[in-house]
Amino acid sequence: MPTAIAVTSADLVLPAPDRHTPGAAVLDPPERLGLDAALTATAALLERHGHLVAVVPSWLPRAAVQRLHTVRAILETDRIALLDIDLPPLGTALLIRQLRQLSIFDFSPGVIASAARLLSHYIYAGALLGSVAKLDRIPVGLKAHARSWSPSAQFAVLAHPTPHLARLSGAGAGRTGGSHGAGRAKGSGGAAAALPAGPEFATHLTFARGQLASDWVAAELAPAWQVQGVMENPLPADSAGWWGTPKLVEFAAGIPDPAVLCQLVASVRREECRWCGLELIGDRCGFCAAPLTAPPPPAQPASTARSRR
Repeated sequence: MPTAIAVTSADLVLPAPDRHTPGAAVLDPPERLGLDAALTATAALLERHGHLVAVVPSWLPRAAVQRLHTVRAILETDRIALLDIDLPPLGTALLIRQLRQLSIFDFSPGVIASAARLLSHYIYAGALLGSVAKLDRIPVGLKAHARSWSPSAQFAVLAHPTPHLARLSGAGAGRTGGSHGAGRAKGSGGAAAALPAGPEFATHLTFARGQLASDWVAAELAPAWQVQGVMENPLPADSAGWWGTPKLVEFAAGIPDPAVLCQLVASVRREECRWCGLELIGDRCGFCAAPLTAPPPPAQPASTARSRR
């Protein structure tokens, strides 16, 4: 069986693009599942799959994070990877789907776990917002905060990989144009506001509607980014909290082709973790979090160094 990919909420499991992509295990929070039941369920996953890679979003409540670490500690296993991921909810769901796609290829569990950091660099995640007054995930200027009080204000925001914020017209659907990866939208008063710079590689765009009636993402952003496909999904439950408003349309673009994902991961040199012995790519093990190379010894105070001479 392939390495199990686990999530902390069922709404982070996007539909599979093909019949080969496996689903994901849902690790219920403490208020839904007692510790004994969580231990039994996790042990069953390990028995069936051998290794478990769990994505831990940055917004997860502390009690839920502690539960994950408690289960791993009680089971006394090094076969559970807890990956701290700092992406918006829909971008996190997209990354999870990519890990699910990778899990069917001939990669070791250590490579799959450490591939999450690599793949996250290729995800473009943002939202169309009706207000940025409570947005604290990216820098927001005082002028944008003030304009949020206008009932017709809408903002194009990119949180990852590079923060970007631009105010759009009241309709939220300025005309776009220009070369691949960029566009222009007219803001109030006819001032041009740059759209978020898009990916320079083939992507599909996934979006989810909140309490904001706008077709801007599909009608304006998708053509400007020249995406190869657009898919709508339900909005994750934590999106409104992450973006600071329920008036939003969240979007995330990423590489859709499993073969391309496989080639990307396979092209990176593999190393052996000096602590747990698993394979890894990049500079840190996904299972034990040990860095690839040992940290340098702490610098000695000048007085200590002189005394040893």
